Amino acid sequence: MEKINIPNSIFGLVGERLDYSFSRAYFSEKFDNLQLYDHEYKNFEMSREFLLSRFRESVTYHKETRTTNGKSEILRGLNVTIPFKQDMLNVVDVLSEEAKAIGAINTIVIEDNVWTGHNTDSYGFAKSLEPFLPIQKNALILGTGGASKAVAYTLEALQIPYLFVSRNPEDEFSIDYASITKEVMELVSLIINTTPLGVTPEVALRPDIPYKHLNSSHILYDLVYNPSLTMFMKLGQQRGSKVINGYQMLVHQAEKAWELWNK
Repeated sequence: MEKINIPNSIFGLVGERLDYSFSRAYFSEKFDNLQLYDHEYKNFEMSREFLLSRFRESVTYHKETRTTNGKSEILRGLNVTIPFKQDMLNVVDVLSEEAKAIGAINTIVIEDNVWTGHNTDSYGFAKSLEPFLPIQKNALILGTGGASKAVAYTLEALQIPYLFVSRNPEDEFSIDYASITKEVMELVSLIINTTPLGVTPEVALRPDIPYKHLNSSHILYDLVYNPSLTMFMKLGQQRGSKVINGYQMLVHQAEKAWELWNK
């Protein structure tokens, strides 16, 4: 009987600096637990220029396969992290309704060389926020990158008013860091850091907010998950605030991505 060469299924993470990421370890462990020994998760670390000009060509082989030591590979799905969640809009072929509404992509399903962009960050953020609901006051979203858009999308669905905080505010829905006064802090209960400030190895960094005005009524949510206790969170704890990092969001969004890859 002729031996059938079943290709290895390749998944991966696309980003600029991925040494801090837990995604490869998370999915590699998942594949082992499910005994999916023909599955592999890789890191695709690159510059923005490479992403926009050559990345897709570099991983798209004839009929999505390539022979490596007699074994073919097929790229089935990708996760996307900072800072490429918005850039990836220019790489995929199709957008899901949610990715289109959010304006950012963190998951790609690849089938028959058609790349479909999805956003599972919103789902992951909503699931991880459940223990803190209902939110009593308003929210501040620190940062305006791709992750912030998924957070804003979720807050809108939960009917939680919010403002973006940016170094360069562009409209009436955003303010700069100097505008976060004591009065503003009294109107806010949820503060979400969507910037990479504080990620390993630069663990001393944190967003420039007036921590002295925090108290037990505040919730500090840091999308950073490595380290597990960021400086942003530590300074909140010192003032009695509740804190959470982004690990549970990662888990929930990753499981949603796995579901999309296997539909």
